[in-house]
Amino acid sequence: MELITSGQCEILKNHKSAYLCSRKISATSVLRSYDWAIAQAKAGTCVIGGFHSRIEKDVLHFLLKGDQPLIIVLARGFYTRWQPEIKARLDRGNLLIISPFDESVTAVTPQTCLIRNKLILELADQIVIGYADPKGQLAKLLAQTDKPVQYLDQSKPADEQSTSNRGTHGTL
Repeated sequence: MELITSGQCEILKNHKSAYLCSRKISATSVLRSYDWAIAQAKAGTCVIGGFHSRIEKDVLHFLLKGDQPLIIVLARGFYTRWQPEIKARLDRGNLLIISPFDESVTAVTPQTCLIRNKLILELADQIVIGYADPKGQLAKLLAQTDKPVQYLDQSKPADEQSTSNRGTHGTL
């Protein structure tokens, strides 16, 4: 698989912690994910993720406040323009954006997300999960990895507590 990149490829040499999370999660998972992201930013940990779901975008928001290296893996081809905070990180040299897709792939689909998540797991040294729905695609992927996995929360998201429709701090 050929990867298209923007930013500093040297970042790939860092020890990388992947962050992934199912779309529907509990309030507990949200808070633990926020706390985890803030701690990683302070510790300077290199984090890799797709940052596509609402909670993942929120985690990216907190990670962007730090100076640690970051890797964003897209589930589509590259955007023509980046948000200012993404562009600033690229200009500072502490961000790498990767896509396994060329510019003709302009929509995110379940299949492109699966390919992206497999790539994230392949590149990561360790995996942190905000929450994985036991019946979801993420849980199936995690069952196939031999890398260390840390679960921030294993409770089931209640429909009334679900944050899948929550606001976000922005998009890529």
